[in-house]
Amino acid sequence: MSRERLDKILAGAGAGSRSDVKKLIRAGRVTVNGEPALRPEIKADPAVDEIVADGRRIAPEGERWFMLHKPAGVVSAVRDAKEKTVLDLIAPGDRRGLFPVGRLDKDTTGLLLLTDDGALAHRLLSPRRHVDKIYLVRCREEIPPETAGRFLEGLDIGDEKKTLPAVLEDIQGNTCRVTLREGRYHQVKRMFAAVGNEVTGLHRLAMGGLFLDEDLKPGTARRLTPEELAQLRQAAGPRDDADGPEEAAEFETEESTEADVEE
Repeated sequence: MSRERLDKILAGAGAGSRSDVKKLIRAGRVTVNGEPALRPEIKADPAVDEIVADGRRIAPEGERWFMLHKPAGVVSAVRDAKEKTVLDLIAPGDRRGLFPVGRLDKDTTGLLLLTDDGALAHRLLSPRRHVDKIYLVRCREEIPPETAGRFLEGLDIGDEKKTLPAVLEDIQGNTCRVTLREGRYHQVKRMFAAVGNEVTGLHRLAMGGLFLDEDLKPGTARRLTPEELAQLRQAAGPRDDADGPEEAAEFETEESTEADVEE
């Protein structure tokens, strides 16, 4: 990215209108590389310079990542004509360009990542990458111990091929934890249906080795730390030509659709 006026960078990042951010700058509430920036016309590049406005670091496009504790009752979409979406739970100034990384059912709770980074999101969701996702599951009936073996062998859930081996552990009556390495449509629910049980509650605990922050209340979100983002990059692995095109625009324009729900 080329160097641009500071007020243009801040306005583009959702920090306010051009007039609002000029007032912010002149009030001494913006720093560039640790030094107060008091003139809107100062040139900077968020990909190179550390720009902070009111304690918030202004990240370049493609590097904003949020961890959301998704509550029940909202859909995993950028927009929806009838339903409240996960983007509605993000502060208005931070929503620009964000999309959910994968989709959880309307009534499924737990970890959902939101970003404007199409390249890394693409790798995290790629079937080739086998990125782990961990769920806490509640079923209608008690879960027999032998269910763990059946999950590990892979199950026929009506698709062209069986599921990849999934790890089922910590069985306590009708609850357990399940680790998947793929993300088919309603996979957890269909796997339990295949062994004669019904999922009545589903909560995602982790994705790519990143666990939901226990301090995040349902419906709240925060930015990922540099260490957490590094963990996701490690889990996704480097880009290679077999991944195909990294179509960020595909995520940005999505509306909700039940057929895309992946848990």
